[in-house]
Amino acid sequence: MNCSLYIHFPFCKSRCIYCDFYSTTFGQDMMAAYVRALLREMSQRRHYIECTRVHTIYIGGGTPSLMPADLLKVLFEAIRRNFTLDEDAEVTIEANPDDVTSDWLKGLEGTPVNRISMGAQSFSNKLLELLGRRHDAQQTVNAVQLCKEAGIGNISIDLIYGLPGQTMDGWQKDVEQALSLGITHLSAYALSVEPGTPLDSSPYKGELEGVRYEELSRRMYDYLMSATGKAGFLHYEISNFALPGFHSRHNSSYWQSTPYLGLGAGAHSYDGHRSRRANLPDIKAYIAAMDDVPHETEELSDETLYNEFVMTRLRTSGGIPLDELPEDDRRYCLRMAEPHIARRLLCVKNKNLCLTKEGIFTSNDIISDLMKVKSIP
Repeated sequence: MNCSLYIHFPFCKSRCIYCDFYSTTFGQDMMAAYVRALLREMSQRRHYIECTRVHTIYIGGGTPSLMPADLLKVLFEAIRRNFTLDEDAEVTIEANPDDVTSDWLKGLEGTPVNRISMGAQSFSNKLLELLGRRHDAQQTVNAVQLCKEAGIGNISIDLIYGLPGQTMDGWQKDVEQALSLGITHLSAYALSVEPGTPLDSSPYKGELEGVRYEELSRRMYDYLMSATGKAGFLHYEISNFALPGFHSRHNSSYWQSTPYLGLGAGAHSYDGHRSRRANLPDIKAYIAAMDDVPHETEELSDETLYNEFVMTRLRTSGGIPLDELPEDDRRYCLRMAEPHIARRLLCVKNKNLCLTKEGIFTSNDIISDLMKVKSIP
């Protein structure tokens, strides 16, 4: 059985105003101890999933590009000791553009890293400053070029739309700039205000509400679909676009319910059956743990498995494979889908229930309608 490996590196130099992933701007001196803890957890939990081969690895954060090269090499040596890595495995590391230097790329030599996911977010220096990003637009351009010169051609860029003060013209320039760099993958997300983030208590929060904001965000997304399509990118998931053959195999494994092992403080795991586990987001407790790291587990009910199947599959271009649902669930799903099919927001293609282009714009509501509401005791 193929499986995936996720490693969380929660250290950052600065905090972006929108980010709700577990990270810290303190404790840079704990990196070595943290990597040692990762190796310990890897050894203890490598049999969590029934896995014969690892086909994707994703190092996320935080800011993994802050990890010193010697620690990164130690980490990959441990992965090779504990797992069998597919020869053509996709191995991704997230990077902040200003970390991507010739020296940093030399540090990747000898590792299996073959894909870079870069958090550009915008090519407007004004918006980058507003977001709390520590790079500027030119550094993203330079970083992509340096990756190519180093022989890493599989490059993904993240963009955010619906930013405070962002105009339609500015968004079009962002998309055009990203596509002009010769990247293979683009992820684009509408800005969302997550509880507890600096954005949640900022004066900009009021700008991110109301009909006008929703209409502008919709036009931005519509332009994104058009521009990426003209550039030859496949729209394979609501927020993700890739040239043929360059879809994110790691993220796709999540959407296909492939088992994955998550290592690190705040990392999540799924055994491919009914068990899910979340390591607690506490670096100090994670480093201090000598046996099992602090965590929570959840056994998934039939209802939860159905809901997650609907949510993850409908976000993809392939849609929900109806034949993979138990008969009762299939009947329920199709019954709930009928009004949306009638409005041409959903359609059935090759026995798969899929969003239409128009349906993508109200996908959250449609997904919610197809789910099973938990009964109240």
